[in-house]
Amino acid sequence: MLDRIKASLSSLAPAEQRVGKLVLADPRAFANLPVSELSDRAHVSKPTVVRFCRSMGYDGLSDFKLKLAGSVSEGVPFIHRSVDVDDKTSDVMVKVIDNTVAAFLKYRNEASTSALEKAAETLAATVENRRRVEFYGAGNSGIVALDAQHKFFRLGVNTIAYSDGHMQVMSASMLGAGDCVVVISNSGRTRDLMDACDIARKNGATTIVITASGSPLASAGHIHLAANHPEGYDKYSPMVSRLLHLLIIDILATSVALRIGGTHLQPKLQEMKNNLRSKRYT
Repeated sequence: MLDRIKASLSSLAPAEQRVGKLVLADPRAFANLPVSELSDRAHVSKPTVVRFCRSMGYDGLSDFKLKLAGSVSEGVPFIHRSVDVDDKTSDVMVKVIDNTVAAFLKYRNEASTSALEKAAETLAATVENRRRVEFYGAGNSGIVALDAQHKFFRLGVNTIAYSDGHMQVMSASMLGAGDCVVVISNSGRTRDLMDACDIARKNGATTIVITASGSPLASAGHIHLAANHPEGYDKYSPMVSRLLHLLIIDILATSVALRIGGTHLQPKLQEMKNNLRSKRYT
């Protein structure tokens, strides 16, 4: 909850930002103080305090303070951050969307543009030299790898995605200098992905890893694209992490397309679109 507030601050009105900063400064005090005291400390009106709580996806100040107290005390099992068992569908909708938006805003504010630039340049060089680009992921991240393969395939890239550990190891063993592997992992601790990354690197391929900072995989690749979020990978099936990984893939695909575009890519994409028209009902 605190991570989400911090990530959302820049998108709030100045007065609501002051309320958010008051929450972050002392969450426990905020949960216990009356609205008059909160408005005085934040130098805002009482309605602004309530408006901030609703901007964060809660019914009002009482609901916000209740959830804040639970978040600060921790130890309560959860399915999705800030979602409770008694929430209505409308509450779940708002909170899931807010969690996702908060994660995206946090990434926008904290992402290393130099790392993204380096990754895009590496991928573009791999494509221009007609070498292989491969995407590895396991479980939920395997779906992201497939999406990445689909996006780069449409750019005319010689690419494939593997989610099976044995196939990853075998394919990594066949790579060499000039090839590139993008390894995607929420936890950064999956043994199969670590093995495949190590093999690809030893064989001379450039390795790009999309994973959480501080994980073993983060230091195993040549280029680390940090994907940090408040979800706990060991507590439930990730939701925000998957969308964050997809976002990073979109950034890379767009950046690579701009680098390799030239005069040949655009006609090919147009031809592809024309050929697909016959597959749709008019």
